[in-house]
Amino acid sequence: MATLADVAREAGVSKATASRALTRPDMVAAATRERVTAAAGRLGFHANRSARALTTGRTGMVGLVVPTLANPFFAPLVLGAQRAAEEADAHVLLSVSEYDPGREAALTDRLGEQADGVVMVAPVGSDAELRERARRSPVVLVDRRVGRLPAVVLDTAAGAAEMVGHLLELGHRRLAYVAGPPGSWADEGRRAAMTERVAAAGARLTVLGPVTPTFDTGIATAAEVPHEVTAVLAFNSLVTLGLLHGLRAAGRRVPEDVSVAAGDDLTALGATDPAVTALEVPVEEAGAVAVQRLLELCAGAAGRSTTLTTRTVLRASTAAPRRA
Repeated sequence: MATLADVAREAGVSKATASRALTRPDMVAAATRERVTAAAGRLGFHANRSARALTTGRTGMVGLVVPTLANPFFAPLVLGAQRAAEEADAHVLLSVSEYDPGREAALTDRLGEQADGVVMVAPVGSDAELRERARRSPVVLVDRRVGRLPAVVLDTAAGAAEMVGHLLELGHRRLAYVAGPPGSWADEGRRAAMTERVAAAGARLTVLGPVTPTFDTGIATAAEVPHEVTAVLAFNSLVTLGLLHGLRAAGRRVPEDVSVAAGDDLTALGATDPAVTALEVPVEEAGAVAVQRLLELCAGAAGRSTTLTTRTVLRASTAAPRRA
């Protein structure tokens, strides 16, 4: 295994210069830095992260806290975060809070001691708790806004309003929304946007839940959809799949008796029968952008927020109601 001394000899520089070129490249002339980097690449040398931390005060580690791995929303987000970290020669330390504010706070504090900063995805803690976390270490929020804390937000509220607009244009006047999970900041935004859009059209929205976003919940909630409702939007794709199953079991056809739409497109909704109208949500991009913003913050840049838009994908599960 190649050592730093090997790299220095290969590049024709001192060991100290090689170390600076690999850990503090801003302190070395560009030509020297390129020579050392090329030598390290030829020899397969990777700088020791513990040594880098002692030199720069940065570990090259990024903390990532998600509430669960059962929801299909979080897998592509973790993948996006990991890819962005790898591109910056960093590593991701992943923890799961299980929707528990106390556990979320403890995990974030622990990661803050090991990593340069933490990305908190859909955090469930209070605004005051999140501000406290941000005071202790660099933090970027995902799918949550708290004052001026840097955040990456998926604009599913605008997407849900657009989806409701599509249903209203089809002629639906009695709609339902399967909400969830309890305490979700994103869900509150969706409900507010949908309620405003429906009220402006003189229609009516029934909110079912909040519920845990699972397949079984979707099945159970199907029995709660009022008979007069002609269109249902579900919080996520797992709930939607269960909802389709439950409605079919109850003898309600989609879309002939009730149209169905999903708040994300993260399971195989294009392959269901019928294929389900859904919001296309750039979740993987959100994970990547969050890590990029965190690394900028750790490098001394001002914190900044980013909003990512969604897109409605129209499929066969939504149609004009048989009765307006």
